[in-house]
Amino acid sequence: MALKDKKIKVPNTLVLIFSIMVLVAILTWFVPGGHYEREMVDGRELLQPDSYNQRSNIPQGLSALLQAPIKGFVDAARIIAFILIVGGAFVVIQKTGAVDALIQKIARAHQHSKFLQTLLIPLIMTVFSLFGSIFGMSEEVIPFILIFVPLAISLGYDSIVGVAMPFIGAGVGFAGAFLNPFTIGIAQGIADLPPFSGAGYRIICWLVVTTVAIVFVMVYAARIRREPQKSLTYDIDQYWRDHVQENHDDNAGMKLSKSHLTILSIFGLAIIMLIVGVTVFKWYINAISALFFGTAIIIGLVSHLSLDELAESFVSGARDLVGVAFIIAFARSILIIASDGQIIDSILHGLSGLVSGAHPVLAAQLMFLVQSVINVFVPSGSGQAALIMPIMAPLGDLLEVTRQTAVLAFQMGDGFTNMIIPTSGVTMGVLGVARIPYEKWFRWMISLQIIFFVLALLLLIPPVLMQWGPF
Repeated sequence: MALKDKKIKVPNTLVLIFSIMVLVAILTWFVPGGHYEREMVDGRELLQPDSYNQRSNIPQGLSALLQAPIKGFVDAARIIAFILIVGGAFVVIQKTGAVDALIQKIARAHQHSKFLQTLLIPLIMTVFSLFGSIFGMSEEVIPFILIFVPLAISLGYDSIVGVAMPFIGAGVGFAGAFLNPFTIGIAQGIADLPPFSGAGYRIICWLVVTTVAIVFVMVYAARIRREPQKSLTYDIDQYWRDHVQENHDDNAGMKLSKSHLTILSIFGLAIIMLIVGVTVFKWYINAISALFFGTAIIIGLVSHLSLDELAESFVSGARDLVGVAFIIAFARSILIIASDGQIIDSILHGLSGLVSGAHPVLAAQLMFLVQSVINVFVPSGSGQAALIMPIMAPLGDLLEVTRQTAVLAFQMGDGFTNMIIPTSGVTMGVLGVARIPYEKWFRWMISLQIIFFVLALLLLIPPVLMQWGPF
């Protein structure tokens, strides 16, 4: 057989993540250990920038490597439970036929409407980008994957487009945020800046990165609609095509009935409650899980499902996402190995030292690059703000980089890489729900990630030149 006829077999996502776990475990034998002192300030654990001291690293051997997934399950228990509950809730909702009827209606309208063909993707991505910017939508995006992937397949796109509309939309909003309390709010508080100051330039950044993301996805979607076989997930998407076709056959000619509209209204009300709960009442995973669980029960009863049907549908939906749970647990294991080996703080110390002595423009750009690397090890926006801003804020003062600029470098460094790093439970959860192997997503996302990096480097130049201040 000719070499060109041979296909390279790509390892399963779990194999790829486990390989990274092994690599990090090996690093714990060679990277020096280190530690920063922390103190609690206003309920947040803040790192003390001048407190770094070397410690003996703790090499992680075979036993630690094999125990790490168990610890990963425990550490990521809430997000795993959240995904299982959401998966169960969506199958209950899907059992009613309301979502499938809505998708069919949109698909039919999309075929005959140039307006929808042109503006559907921009509208959806803009809405999710606003969600990411205003209230830091992150884990909350996972339930929408179960709606937008089937919708994208119905419209002639692929699962990547289905993921990109909500996930990339929310991701660029998170990175270019102007109000996000979990990144800007915490980072500005630590940097002694007025809350949510500097919104004017941040809105410009948000508009730029959101527009670029929309154009990128639209160009890709148009190409896939013309040539479906060009999709990186064409073979994998057969599952979704079968799923959509099965629902179409089961509900052929189905129209949105009053019952469907009632169910969709209940679901819509739940989404509004989600937004209000997160922004006003500071809901997190527990409360959001309870919301979807309660919504599934109400919709099941309204649609006259028997209690047995409701329970069986719920368990079926959760069972389909068990593989996702393993992916999230293994991804969290990478961080546990690095933390137990005591190399995270030493990596942080080494990276922060790279910024010292640079020209202000280059220093701001290096801050962004450092944040991007650190985000691999600390993929939590609020956690990274508490970890890195106590170092970057005073370091910026020494390098003539304003604290407002340092916050911008932080939020973009934290936000853009969130969409591609394998240590992010949200990213791996989204891909697991969509059934997209990580390496396929990486191959598609790397071009957009390079564009984001170039944009970030360019957008950091004006703030330095104009000495961007608190307001």
